[in-house]
Formats: sequence, C-alpha cells, structure tokens
Amino acid sequence: MAAHRKPRQRSLGGGTARTAFTIALAGAASATGFDGTGVAAPELTPAQVKAKVDKLYQEAEVATEKYNGAKEKSTKAADRLGTLQDEAARKTDRLNSERGALGSLAAAQYRDGGIDPALGLMLSSDPDRYLDGAAFAERAGSRQASAVSRVRAQLRDIEQLRGAAHIELTTLTARQADLKRHKKTVTGKLGEARQLLSRLPDADRARIGADDPDTARASRSGQAPRGLGQGSPSTTAPNSRAAAAVSYAYGKLGSPYVWGATGPDAFDCSGLMQAAYRSAGISLPRTTYAQINAGQRVSRSQLQPGDLVFFYSGISHVGMYVGNGQMVHAPNPSAPVRVAPIDEMPFAGATRVA
Repeated sequence: MAAHRKPRQRSLGGGTARTAFTIALAGAASATGFDGTGVAAPELTPAQVKAKVDKLYQEAEVATEKYNGAKEKSTKAADRLGTLQDEAARKTDRLNSERGALGSLAAAQYRDGGIDPALGLMLSSDPDRYLDGAAFAERAGSRQASAVSRVRAQLRDIEQLRGAAHIELTTLTARQADLKRHKKTVTGKLGEARQLLSRLPDADRARIGADDPDTARASRSGQAPRGLGQGSPSTTAPNSRAAAAVSYAYGKLGSPYVWGATGPDAFDCSGLMQAAYRSAGISLPRTTYAQINAGQRVSRSQLQPGDLVFFYSGISHVGMYVGNGQMVHAPNPSAPVRVAPIDEMPFAGATRVA
C-alpha cells in the first residue's frame, strides 16, 4: 500500500513572486490612490442625475398604473364578494323559515300518529266532515312536498353562492397581493429618485427641475399661458364636453402629483384625466392602458383640445391636449400639474373621448 505523502509547498520565487506582487499592487491601486487615500466613485453631474431621476419616475409611473389597475380590480372583486354574501344571507334566512315550517308540520304528524285514512273514516262520528278533513290533509301533503322541493333548491343555490364567493375571495386576495407588490415598487423607485436629488445643491436641483417661465407662472396662478386659451380658433375645444374637461384641467394647474390620487386636490396622470372628464359627465377607466381604448383613436396631426395623448411604449403616461402642441398633465412627484409640450416625451398615441 503506497504511503500518502503531504505535498511539498513551493515557495514564491522568481517570476511567481513578481507576478503576485504585481497583482497585489494593481488591486491596491484600484482601491486607493497612490498617496494611500480612498478613491470615491465619481460624482454624477446634474444632467446625469436628471436622466436617472427621469428614468426612475417613468418606471415608477409604470408601476403606478399597474397599482391603479390592481386597485380597480380589487374594488370590483370586493363589491362582487359583498353582493354574493348579501344574497347568500337572504337565501339562508328564507331557507331557515322553510325549515321551521317543515319542522312544525313534521311535529304535528308525529303527534297524530299517522292514522290510516280508512280506519279514520270508520271511526269517525261524522264521515262527511272527516272526508273534508282528509282532502285538506292531502292538499297539505302536496304543499309539504313543494316546501321540501323549495328547501332543496335553496340549499343548492346557497352552495353555488358560497362557491362563487370563495372564488371572489381568492381573486380579492390575489389583487391585494398585487397591490402590495406594485406599491413596494413605486415607493422604492420614488425613494431612490428622492435620494439622488437630495445629493444635489439647491441651485442644481432648481436648475434641472425648472419649468419654462411662462408655464411656471401659469402653474402657480392657475391660468392658461398666453396663446393657449380657448379664445383662439386653433385651440377651441370641439364641443362642450371637451371644453369642460379642458377647463377642469386648467383649473388644477399647480396641484401636486401624488401617485394613486384622483383629486380633487392631488392627482397622478391618469387620475387627472379621469377627474377632468368626470366633471364633463364622461366616465373614463382608471388606467392609462385602458384610457387609450376608451374613445376613438386619432393621429397626431388630427389632435384637438380635450384629446388624451399617451406616451412611452408601455402607455404609462397620459396628458390632455390643449392646442398649439401643448398639453396639461401631472408629470411626477417633483413637479405639479402643469402645461408642457407634447414633444417632451415619446409620443405613443391619442384618443378622443368627447
């Protein structure tokens, strides 16, 4: 049997030692400066911060619209579940009444002992009266059979309702899980954006978040910028409902962006559109990807005030066209509801709902 020998360790000599030293020196140089101090990651320029923040806001808005959709579905599932539970409770009350009546009839039959009809006729001192009573009993038996049939049908209905309620409860639980997941995504993206912005000096933050002076004054005053009012034929809304929606949107200039909000004092992008058209008597879906299919699609060259304009490939942002290449929209948490050019984001489509 061969003896196991411990392998002899080789010393680092010659070229091996020089190679190890070179690798160690290179690693040290990458982690520290040659004077021994650490090398910090390069600071982002304000433009780079703005680009990162804009991307985070756009990703947050995608998650916001998914949250809005899940919330809408969750609300509908909860409503359906409540309706099913109410109907099951009503049918259960009726079932209990029918059961009570059957129980009383069964108790009476037990007390009478179930006498044979022929023997009852022979023992009766008044056969005519007995025959009338027997006919009544027969009719009562028919009613009893009908009552039993109703109870069985009610039991089947209640079981079906309970099954449907269980399905809705499962759906509701899934929607609530979706809400929680999308909310976590939104808050994470927005938190990361806030952290990036907080590293910039106030002057740089103001510079990358500044509006066009005319639009900024409009946002603070709640008035439409010059040239965007409805007095000009090129910006006149095509009908009274579109005009009412445009007027509502202008009235909310300066309102804060809050994700998931539908007014009256704060909005996200689709929430502002829904509220504006609600004021005009038109019901819109809650999300951008549903709103784009809520009306007649129009091309960019056909845009009229009141049309909804959508952005990004995932249809994650929406604004209201007001004429002259401009829109009113709720941009993101760093900017209030404002007027902006539709060219500032990738145009994805438009729809006319009024």
